[in-house]
Amino acid sequence: MFAGWLTAVLVLVVVFDVVTRYVFNFSIVAMQEGEWHVYSLIFLLGAGWALKEDRHVRVDIFYTNQSPRVKAWINIIGTLIFLLPFSALAFFSSVPYFEASLRTHEGSPDPGGLPGRWVLKGAILLGFLLLFLQGIAELIKAARFLAGKNPEYAEKVG
Repeated sequence: MFAGWLTAVLVLVVVFDVVTRYVFNFSIVAMQEGEWHVYSLIFLLGAGWALKEDRHVRVDIFYTNQSPRVKAWINIIGTLIFLLPFSALAFFSSVPYFEASLRTHEGSPDPGGLPGRWVLKGAILLGFLLLFLQGIAELIKAARFLAGKNPEYAEKVG
């Protein structure tokens, strides 16, 4: 939901930037940086939600025509082999960058750019933490389905 509101903010920032650049012939560095900051937040904070709502990218040639039981196994294996290790690696690899950014009060290197780059680097940590936690939740749902304790899962995976 939060990422959805950020999309509206992104549209406003881009429109403002385009109008100032092409109508008034000047550019504001902070607005340009704001565009990619907001887009980054949408992506990072929306990834866990996309997984929860089954809106993420999937290789459908292996998945679409399978039974719910096979889909549950594919989800479990994919989560254990790809999602959880990648999310953990991204999270722990980002910690030093966040700490250094926070310690030095890192801001934009460009004149007129945005301060507080640590906020964006903190969003990397939060985004991958949320994705990791949602991956665990999805893993539990699939495992419970295979154990016969989550029949609603069959409706979700189709």
